Amino acid sequence: LDQELTIEERNLLSVAYKNVIGARRASWRIVSSIEQKEESQAKGNESQLGQIKAYRDKIEAELAKICEDILEVLDGHLIKSAESGESKVFYHKMKGDYHRYLAEFATGDKRAVSSDASLEAYKAASSIATVELPPTHPIRLGLALNFSVFYYEILNAPDKACQLAKQAFDDAIAELDTLSEESYKDSTLIMQLLRDNLTLWT
Repeated sequence: LDQELTIEERNLLSVAYKNVIGARRASWRIVSSIEQKEESQAKGNESQLGQIKAYRDKIEAELAKICEDILEVLDGHLIKSAESGESKVFYHKMKGDYHRYLAEFATGDKRAVSSDASLEAYKAASSIATVELPPTHPIRLGLALNFSVFYYEILNAPDKACQLAKQAFDDAIAELDTLSEESYKDSTLIMQLLRDNLTLWT
């Protein structure tokens, strides 16, 4: 693993982890909302509430394990062996994403630690992306999308989230002529998602 992955290998790794984590994040959201609903009912069934909480704890343990596994691979191998600007942005973004997923369910000090680590990784990715990738590049746009979601959901900073998303969208619009044939679909889809979030957040 100490040599740079090909683009295909990199994408397969990313998609595999995204699928595994995505299913559990969805489960966690559903279970958490059921738990909140139960708690808000005055005559909440204690044993049922206990079962729901135990199940949520189980999902959180699985989420933590998945995140820690991929973060170990990123820190131990992938970031170190990344040579192209594109790869560096991709892996730092991925690191930001998985620390963000940890911050979604963590509380107290653990949440602060994950949140800080996520912010640092996204900042590292952004500083490389600004220099190495055009504003229309799907990885740069995807980074802006996820970084803005981090500001909105984790840091509770809607203004900063909107500013970041709008900047990325405007920069891409200004350089639409640099959009490559093969990434046209990906880039325009992410631009649409940025715009959707801006509509939702303002």
